[in-house]
Amino acid sequence: MEKYLKSEIINEQVTESLVTHYSEILSLLGEDNQREGLIKTPERVGKALQFITQGYKIDPDEILKSALFNENHSEMVIVKDIELFSMCEHHMLPFFGKAHVAYIPNGKITGLSKIARVVDAYSRRLQVQERLTCQIRDCIHEALNPLGVAVVIEAKHLCMMMRGVQKQNSITTTSAFTGEFEKPATRSEFLKLIASSLS
Repeated sequence: MEKYLKSEIINEQVTESLVTHYSEILSLLGEDNQREGLIKTPERVGKALQFITQGYKIDPDEILKSALFNENHSEMVIVKDIELFSMCEHHMLPFFGKAHVAYIPNGKITGLSKIARVVDAYSRRLQVQERLTCQIRDCIHEALNPLGVAVVIEAKHLCMMMRGVQKQNSITTTSAFTGEFEKPATRSEFLKLIASSLS
């Protein structure tokens, strides 16, 4: 099986096209795109956008399958406070926050870092938080066939903070569950654990 490799994916041809478009955007906004501080901005933006959206070129399923292990552990596995950064597809403004992910193994486990990489793979795309939450859940469910999966995301959206309603302290929370986590007792245990501090 081919191993998943983490890399920064930058296509120079795409960068050149983005440079042309962003130079024009700067002009349309009333800026001098030849001003010293802006000369290299279109190139920087072109590369930054490719990095921010590199999840399109990553297969999250392969990430999980690159580190699968047979294990009889049958209790909850939680990776919480996974930092995430994404781009709202409606305004192309960032949203950011934390993902909390859990699964109950059914004979197989995956490397803990792979859970965080799956979060990155889906968040590094143009997204809505609701879909992102379900994509993470479904990927883990399909790759590991666990007894259940739980995902909760808490995020701040700059499209709500910088424009529109301009609510600086609003946080959006989304959740998605399968299997055992659809049972109130299991779900409650998960929610208590992600809210607690064990330090």
